[in-house]
Amino acid sequence: MPRHLRGPAVLAGLLGLGGLAACPGASEPAGSAPEARQTPAQAVGSAASADAELCEEHGVLQSVCPRCNPRLAAVFQAKGDWCAEHGFPESFCPTCAPEAGGRPHVAPTVSDGAPADGTLVRFRTRAAAEQAGLEVVPAEESEWVEGTEALARIAWDPTRLAVVSARAPGVVEAVRADVGDPVSTGQVLALVRSAHAAGDRSRLEAARRAREVAAAEVGRKAELLAGGVSAERELLAAEQALAAAEAELADLEAELALVGGGAGDQTVLRSPLDGVVASREVGVGQAVDGQQVLFEVVDPSRVQAEVDLPEAELGAVAVGAPVQLRLDALPEVVVEGRIAAVSPVLDPLSRTARARVLLDNPDGRLRANLYGRATVLGETAQRAVVVPSAAVQRAGEAWLVFVRQEVDTYVARRVRVLSRQGARVRIAGGVGPGDPVVTTGSFLLKTETLKDSIGAGCCDVE
Repeated sequence: MPRHLRGPAVLAGLLGLGGLAACPGASEPAGSAPEARQTPAQAVGSAASADAELCEEHGVLQSVCPRCNPRLAAVFQAKGDWCAEHGFPESFCPTCAPEAGGRPHVAPTVSDGAPADGTLVRFRTRAAAEQAGLEVVPAEESEWVEGTEALARIAWDPTRLAVVSARAPGVVEAVRADVGDPVSTGQVLALVRSAHAAGDRSRLEAARRAREVAAAEVGRKAELLAGGVSAERELLAAEQALAAAEAELADLEAELALVGGGAGDQTVLRSPLDGVVASREVGVGQAVDGQQVLFEVVDPSRVQAEVDLPEAELGAVAVGAPVQLRLDALPEVVVEGRIAAVSPVLDPLSRTARARVLLDNPDGRLRANLYGRATVLGETAQRAVVVPSAAVQRAGEAWLVFVRQEVDTYVARRVRVLSRQGARVRIAGGVGPGDPVVTTGSFLLKTETLKDSIGAGCCDVE
């Protein structure tokens, strides 16, 4: 038996799905109804009246009988399938269309695997509906700008990122900062004991003494020359020696300045900027050299989004274009920025070009390596009906949105999905602005309609 013709007795599923309220007389054995109760169903023939799935009082399939289930009448009327004279859907009115046998036409589930537009899901009681945990939000009518979607990743702004390494090989004596600690420019991060630093400081003292000696020699030669005792070339030689001593002293002072201070064999690692310690790769007692990155310090007040633009979309993206960023970790937050630059080189494997979007981050909620999707917006805006992505369900070849009619009754509306932007979907079809659409729980409602879809019918949920 085709699924769309299943009777109420076999409607069962999630949340204790039960049959539709049985039409009067449906439980009586076939052929037991008295002649006085016959209606226009007689036109269907004795075979139809003997069908246990037909309402014996009204002569139509009991699961879609609008006399026994008055709410179904509005559904058929909305579809334009209604015989006002006899009070039945015209497509299977027992009087006007006896050839239909009191049954609706083949349901859309046969052709595209989805229930018909207007299919109702009704809970047995309001309490059951409230316990189902369905969440409803109004569909919105808002400005919609088509755009290009691409994967995105948050990264630190490289102009606000500093790496700290040991200036000379040595052993870590103390660590004064850890990941997440706020630091200021010049703040001590770690202390390192280094024999190289001790040797450099000894050479620095020697260079200072050599400069003093060279300066004194220049003074003495100048006095001798003034007294006629010394030749001018001796003064020039002394001045040359002084210049060499000063140059060596300057070199050693500059080299030791990079060490960051300290005395003897101790060197000090300091923060080069105000920010936060983003990484620490060092511990007390660890041997280090000048090639290792020991700390990363970042100013997180501004970050950048790296957007991987598909090759086919590059022609539609320009520097300065507005961007909306939706991150997986912050689904309710939309971060806005503009394209600052687009790489002139395509990745040979992914065939994407990386665009950079600078983003202010005063509260620090944007962190490096957060992933999400970026929408590079176009220039033309239009009014559109927009719903959350959770409200749209795929059923076979169709898209469904469930609209609440009452606390215990929901109607399936077929819609067309026009475009998506993050967690928002632009739709067209049977949903209008302000309609209460189901988000959480919409998948459950779809499941119920698919199990026993009966065209423009109804399934009950206990």
